[in-house]
Amino acid sequence: MNFALIMFIALLVTGFIWLTDSLFFKPKRAKDAKIPILTEYAQSFFPVILIVFLLRSFLVEPFQIPSGSMLPTLKIGDFILVNKFTYGIRLPILNQQIIEIGHPQHGDVMVFRYPMDPSLDYIKRVIGLPGDVVSYRNKQLSLNGVIVPEERDGSYNYVTKHLNDVTSERYIEQLGRHTHAILVQPSMPTLFVDQVNSQFPYRQNCDYDSDGFTCKVPAGYYFMMGDNRDSSNDSRYWGFVPDGNIVGRAFMIWWNFDDLHRIGHFIE
Repeated sequence: MNFALIMFIALLVTGFIWLTDSLFFKPKRAKDAKIPILTEYAQSFFPVILIVFLLRSFLVEPFQIPSGSMLPTLKIGDFILVNKFTYGIRLPILNQQIIEIGHPQHGDVMVFRYPMDPSLDYIKRVIGLPGDVVSYRNKQLSLNGVIVPEERDGSYNYVTKHLNDVTSERYIEQLGRHTHAILVQPSMPTLFVDQVNSQFPYRQNCDYDSDGFTCKVPAGYYFMMGDNRDSSNDSRYWGFVPDGNIVGRAFMIWWNFDDLHRIGHFIE
């Protein structure tokens, strides 16, 4: 569901009703006459819809985390806030950048439109920038030939939405200016090669084998991975994220019904 489009249509409808009444019907109406109920609703809702539309389009937009692919950074049920202007001002609905402010950086947690189905919003961590060479072999991430630093930090247990109990190894990874936790399951293969989409754009930039993969990120694209490395459907399988699909940078958890301690937690 394209919520921005729905809000835009509601904005046009309520604004049209209000403007039409103001220009054509109000001057002919007796001063003590009752305002038509449709016009009254339009006058009440138009300012509210306008404010919400502008806030969601240009400042901050809320999202809910539906899966465990970003564990332990983000949990299922987290409600997060996404900064819409960090990576530039974009036109609502069209998502066309009109003012350049900044660009995604290594380690940012970013919301974007899923390249295989732009009606879906995904959230992953930025691993590769345009021109980078990303390699993930034998559970070790490298960037431009340099191993990304990580340090073992014990174990992490969680229950999947299918009620399966999972125990993973937890590592602290340093990627760009971000220090964050990732999860790795040693018993899982580094990559399920048979699940890789062979048709994604710039597929020729990637080499896959039983040990993992190496990809060169093309200009105007980004390589994304989930922090839950062995339980994430990400760029390893469906390819690069074009700049035009960027929604914004996730920066804070504002609510979680199951864990109130997470409220106000900034996303690293």
